[in-house]
Amino acid sequence: MHGAWESAWTAADLPGVHLHDLRHAGLTLAAQSGATLTECMRRAGHSSSRAAVIYQHAAERRDAEVAERLGRLAAGTTPNRTGT
Repeated sequence: MHGAWESAWTAADLPGVHLHDLRHAGLTLAAQSGATLTECMRRAGHSSSRAAVIYQHAAERRDAEVAERLGRLAAGTTPNRTGT
């Protein structure tokens, strides 16, 4: 496995990248895309929320975006799910 991984990161010009780095990136992107804590836990195979909550920090940056969207919904300037 190590040889295949070394070949892959060498070909991608990403020296020193570890498999765990890819796992962290994938779980962080899942959190940023709106995955819930439970969904992140399932994707990662975590049995407790303690480990999974590490990846939720990425979603914190979306707070302003969520607040803005909620404001637009409250003001009636965002179409509902049916497009009306």
